Amino acid sequence: MFNLQLQVDPKTEQRLKAILAHMQNEETFAQNIIAYQIAELQKSLLNIRLDLKGFENKYKQSSEKFYRLYEQGQTDDSEDTMLWAGLYEMLRNNEERLRELA
Repeated sequence: MFNLQLQVDPKTEQRLKAILAHMQNEETFAQNIIAYQIAELQKSLLNIRLDLKGFENKYKQSSEKFYRLYEQGQTDDSEDTMLWAGLYEMLRNNEERLRELA
């Protein structure tokens, strides 16, 4: 049994109670929240991978190889480099979050 208490404003509390009133049970509500988060992470990962593919095509190397070089200080400080590194870090973070929820 997991008892969850949330600190939310009264309007949010009212809205959550309305949602729960129409759910079969609290388990369904919780599963729907988890499923929504998984779907959002999957969409995010798809978009990030598309963006990474653009950099990979432009610079003719994988994001993994690029990031290894980046971590070793063997890349420049261009805007593309910063964006590419940030996207790759977002990819890794979101993949980890998805593994935690799956």
